[in-house]
Amino acid sequence: MTSKTENIPEMMAEIGRRARAAQAKLATAPRAAKDKALTEAAASLRRRQNHILSENAKDMTFGEDKGLTGSMLDRLLLNEDRVEAMAKGLEDIAKLDDPVGTTLAEWDRPNGLHIERRRVPLGVIGVIYESRPNVTADAGGLCLKAGNASILRGGSESFHSSTAILESLRDGLKAADLPEDAIQTVPTRDRAAVGEMLQMTDYIDVIVPRGGKSLIERVIKESKVPLFQHLEGLCHSYVNKAADPAMARDVVVNAKMRRTGICGATENILVDRDAAAALLPGILDGLVQAGCEVRGDADVQQMDARVIPATDDDWDTEYLDSIVAVKLVDDIDDAIRFIGTHGSDHTDAIITGDAAAAEKFINEVDSAIVLVNASTQFADGGEFGMGAEIGISTGKLHARGPVGVEQLTSFKYVVRGTGQVRP
Repeated sequence: MTSKTENIPEMMAEIGRRARAAQAKLATAPRAAKDKALTEAAASLRRRQNHILSENAKDMTFGEDKGLTGSMLDRLLLNEDRVEAMAKGLEDIAKLDDPVGTTLAEWDRPNGLHIERRRVPLGVIGVIYESRPNVTADAGGLCLKAGNASILRGGSESFHSSTAILESLRDGLKAADLPEDAIQTVPTRDRAAVGEMLQMTDYIDVIVPRGGKSLIERVIKESKVPLFQHLEGLCHSYVNKAADPAMARDVVVNAKMRRTGICGATENILVDRDAAAALLPGILDGLVQAGCEVRGDADVQQMDARVIPATDDDWDTEYLDSIVAVKLVDDIDDAIRFIGTHGSDHTDAIITGDAAAAEKFINEVDSAIVLVNASTQFADGGEFGMGAEIGISTGKLHARGPVGVEQLTSFKYVVRGTGQVRP
């Protein structure tokens, strides 16, 4: 951690220079070297497990003293299973096809020119995130596979964990004879470092923010570097009148309660009014039994005395906790309108046995991820077969939804001729 006397702008510029130099070498690294770095980093995570968990214990104490909620502490916590999941994620990334250098399209022009659109790395990627130390491994690994250098700035609460994980990533790079500066973390808790990252247009090609509303708002407001925008996860589960009651209960309870602190957790539940008597009691029972506080509109309150009144703010709140808001809607059009008004274009689901209703929901809900008869908790790059993700992009330019290896590349045009000149 930096001391108060250290010059943060100077420190960040040096990190940027080292990242840019490392990326120039990484951009042309063969797949075998990148994959070796990933698998050796996975092995190092396993070897260093006790050290990583010891450092995480320091962060947990810091988080408790800071007053983090139970769900936020769960995001911060590492255990043997989560360290193994990080290692397995790196190995899964290694198994993915290398996108760099692949031909996306090619064609010939009448004048004999041959044109090829080819994948290339984005360059240097800055990732700003909160709480979850596993992002250090996921983001570093994905950027590496796509030929990008990365500058990772985790939250102050995960400082020790992220630093320990970085040691394993650097072990992998060293074993593969790749520049260790290809993956760097910001060695300070000082928030001024975030402000510097957002201005580093000479060194960083894109910023990926992952965190709460205040972080995202700050990044959007201050950044001069292009963003993969990851807004809050105001996710909805809509239970259509044609839903199977047992399926609806299982899917919705999982969507809310499997892990309440992730961005894919459902925050609002919508149920068709005409079928509420058949569908809602089982869902409410499942939620309450799982320890969830249910807030509802007047109609939902009348159906169950355990439901407390919802305020207008509840429909626009990402709880990241064992709290959910439930509302009755008139029909699928009413549900779609509600999602369009209160959602964040992240992840929304419909539970229904009506194929036409499902297709209407898919076509008219303009979110990065739309699910049919499945939990919103599947909003995850690993579950999509991407090995891991660097975040969920809710924007529409370049990348949308889970940002994996392919989304961390751009392309260039290669034009081959035989001496043509333009008349």
